[in-house]
Parts: sequence; C-alpha cells; structure tokens
Amino acid sequence: TMPVVGNMMQIDAREAEPFAIKYQAKSGLSFDDVVQSMMLRANKVDLKFVGNNAMWRDFRSVLGDMDAPRVEILSFCDIAIGRERLKVLPEMVVFFPCRIAVMEDADMNIWVLMLDWDITWLNLAGKQLGMRPELRSGFFSIREKMDSVMRAGANGEL
Repeated sequence: TMPVVGNMMQIDAREAEPFAIKYQAKSGLSFDDVVQSMMLRANKVDLKFVGNNAMWRDFRSVLGDMDAPRVEILSFCDIAIGRERLKVLPEMVVFFPCRIAVMEDADMNIWVLMLDWDITWLNLAGKQLGMRPELRSGFFSIREKMDSVMRAGANGEL
C-alpha cells in the first residue's frame, strides 16, 4: 500500500475527481426529479434509504448564504452485504452508509456524485488481502447498485 499512498500524496487535494464517479443530469430535469428517480431505483435494486443530509438548508439558515447551491447527500445501505463486511472486518463500519451527493453547480446544472467504490485494484494485491469471494463480490454488487441509482437519477428514469 505504500506506493499507492505515496502516489496519492502527489495529488492536489482540490482535485477529487479521480476518487469520484459523477454524472450530469439531463437538461430539463429538476433537482427533485433526480432525487425521486434515485429513490425509486434504490428501492428496485434493494438498497435501503437510510438518510438525507440537506446541506444547502444549513448553508442558508446557519451561514446566511442564500446564494448557496442546492446540495443533498443521500445515504443508502445494502444490509446483508454490510453485515457480511462487518463479520470479516469490523472497521469497515467507517465506510457505512454508502452516499450519493446530488448538487447544483454555479450554472445550475445538476450532478450526481459518489466515491468510486471500484476495487479492481485488489486484483493486484496478491491473494486479494485474504478477502472471501462472497465479500469481494458484495463490493462489486454495491458499486453496481449505486451506479444504477446514479444513472437513473441523471436520466430521470421513473
């Protein structure tokens, strides 16, 4: 892991793009349309909705920033995969729940973003760090589900 950490130290902290997956919402979709499509897809792929952090409201009420763009962070969890992860490595709890941000940019374009859960790099880690195959497939499953939720939101799929 040291070479990975060493290379990460060379990345400008303002450049989070390599760590994120993002899709721009289709023109004409409202923020609420995007969120509604995501919620419907999450239900369809068995991701439990576990929370919403409407940061934009705090920007306005706490900071008085009435020009702040709308930003919400939606939290989801695959309960079965989450439980299996905790049996193997309890410290995985720091990654719970999975989050997708929905935000407007300065031009009022709507974006959906998440941390990139792509763990294919583990293929290079010898015995894949001792990870059981079912747990490994669980990571891939969550990433696919989250990506499906993001794409549904960006495309306004109801």
